[in-house]
Amino acid sequence: MTAAAQARLREALEARLGDAAAGALAGMPPEARLRSLANALGGDEDAALAFLADASGLEVLPEPAVDAEGVRALPARLAVRAQAVPVLLPGAEAGRLDLAAPWPPSAEDRAWAATFSARRPRWFLAPADRVGQLVRESYGVGSGSLGEDEADGVPVAAAPAADTEADADAAVVRFVTDVLTQAVAERATDVHFEPQEGRLAIRFRIDGILVPVPLPENLVRYQDAILSRLKIMARLNISERRLPQDGRIPFRDGRNVIDIRVSTMPTLHAESVSLRLLNQRKEAYDMSRVGMSPDEQAAVRRVLAYPHGIILVTGPTGSGKSTTLNAFLREINSPELRLVTIEDPVEYEVPGANQVQIKPEIGLTFAGALRSTLRQDPDVIMVGEIRDLETAEIAIRASLTGHLVFSTLHTNDAPGAVTRLVDMGVEPFLVASAVELVIAQRLLRRVCPECAARAPVDRAQAAPALRALGLPETALDGAAELPRAVGCRRCRGTGYSGRVGIFELYFPKPAHDRIVARASARELTELALAAGMRPLARTGLDKVLAGLTTLDELVRNVAAAD
Repeated sequence: MTAAAQARLREALEARLGDAAAGALAGMPPEARLRSLANALGGDEDAALAFLADASGLEVLPEPAVDAEGVRALPARLAVRAQAVPVLLPGAEAGRLDLAAPWPPSAEDRAWAATFSARRPRWFLAPADRVGQLVRESYGVGSGSLGEDEADGVPVAAAPAADTEADADAAVVRFVTDVLTQAVAERATDVHFEPQEGRLAIRFRIDGILVPVPLPENLVRYQDAILSRLKIMARLNISERRLPQDGRIPFRDGRNVIDIRVSTMPTLHAESVSLRLLNQRKEAYDMSRVGMSPDEQAAVRRVLAYPHGIILVTGPTGSGKSTTLNAFLREINSPELRLVTIEDPVEYEVPGANQVQIKPEIGLTFAGALRSTLRQDPDVIMVGEIRDLETAEIAIRASLTGHLVFSTLHTNDAPGAVTRLVDMGVEPFLVASAVELVIAQRLLRRVCPECAARAPVDRAQAAPALRALGLPETALDGAAELPRAVGCRRCRGTGYSGRVGIFELYFPKPAHDRIVARASARELTELALAAGMRPLARTGLDKVLAGLTTLDELVRNVAAAD
C-alpha cells in the first residue's frame, strides 16, 4: 500500500465519518478501528472491510489460513501491534510474505515488516476476530509483551543490566495482564498456571472444560517472574514457596470489574497458581434463563411463597448453585421483605438486599454471620454454603422460627441432601420439619448456534448412553433427530458455546416419617421417583430433545453421578 493509497484512504474516511471521527481512529488499535468503522456503517463488519478495500486497493480474505513458515519470519511484537498474521494463499508468488490485517498497514508497519523479513510483504484485509484468533494461536497469548527484545532487534546483552531487568519486569506485568484480559474475553471461570518440566502451561476453564492456552515459545524464561507477579498482585508472601497461600486480586478490564481469588500450591517443579474469576458486574439470571422449564418454575414459585422453611440447591463446584439462588432472590425481592445474604464471595449484587462477605481470617464465619443476622430482623436469609454442623443447625432453627432460608450443599442428587444433613449431626426430625425443597442441578454445554447440526437417531448407538443414564430405550420414542456438536471458529472447534442448567426437584415432606427413621438416600430416592420426581437424567434428556445440548454431553455430566 503506497503513500498515495494511504492518502486516499484518509480522504475517504474523512468524507464518510467527518474529520474528528476519522482522526479519532488513528489512536485506536487496528481491530478497534475496524469495529468503530463497522459501527459507523450500521454495525456490518463486511461492509467496513469492503469500504476499506475500495479506499485502499487491498483485497479482502474472508477466511485466511496461517502460513507457518511466514510466522517464523514475522516477529511476535510486530504481529501483535499491527494485528497482522502471515497467510498462505493458493499459488502464492515465491519470495512474497502475504500478511492479513483488519486495517490497512501504516507506513511504519510496512517498513518494519519489510525490514524483518527477507520476503517482500504484500498486505490483505481480513475480519478482526479471525486475525486476532490466528495471531493468538500462532504466537501465543501475550506474545507481544514477552517478545519485545527480539522485535526491537536489540540483543539483550547489549543493553545495561538495570535496563534489561526493568524491561523484563514490565514485560511480565503486561503478559499477566494480557492473559487475564484474554481469560475475561473468552468467558473463562478459572485460569491455571501449571509449571511442568521445562515449560509453564496455562489453561482456561471455559464452559466447564479446561482449554490449553497457546503461549509464546520463550515463556519458560519468565516462569518464576510470572508466578511472583501473580503473588504480588494477590498480596501474598513471595518468599514463601513451601506452603499453600490464598489471596485475591481486584482486576479491571474495561467495563468489567473482576474479583480474582488466588490459590497457590507447591508442586514438584514450582508453585501452581489457580485463579477463580468472579465478574462483579456480570448479568444476573432469572429462573427461565438458568434453564428451568415452566413446570419447574411454577413448582419453585409455590415454595418461594412460603413464609418459612429451607430451600437447598445441591451440586458439584461450578454447577451454578449461586446463580440459581440469586435468581430466587430476585424473584421474591420486594420493598416489603428484608433480604440478607451471607456469601463467600458475593458473586452478584442484589438491589435492596443486605449482602455480607464472610472473612474467616478475622472470625467472621458463616455460622457467626448467620447467628448475628438473626438479630437483624430478616425475612429471607441466603447462606452461601452449609459447611458444618453449627451452620446447619442455625439455618434450620432460623427456618423453624419464621424465616425463609436459602443455601447450598455438595451432594450428587437431591434426596442425598437430606442424609447429608443427618450425617453432619442434625437431628432427623429437624431436617424433616424444616426442609421444604431440595434442587440438584448440573450445567450442560449448549450446542453452538453457528455450527449445530442434527443427525437421525441411531438407537444402537444411543443405547449405551441411555443405559449409563439409567433411562429405558423407549425414552427416545418419537424423536427422529438429535443435536450433534460439529465445531467452528466461534466455538473454538468444540461444537459448544455457553451452558444451560438441568434440575432435579425433590420435596421431602411426603417422606417425613422415613426421614425421621433415618432412611438411606437410596430409599428416599426410590420414594421420590415413585411420587413423580424427575431425575437429572430425565430433565437433561428433555434438553437434548429440545435441541439445546447433546446426548454425549448429558452422559458426561450425569451418568457418573446417578
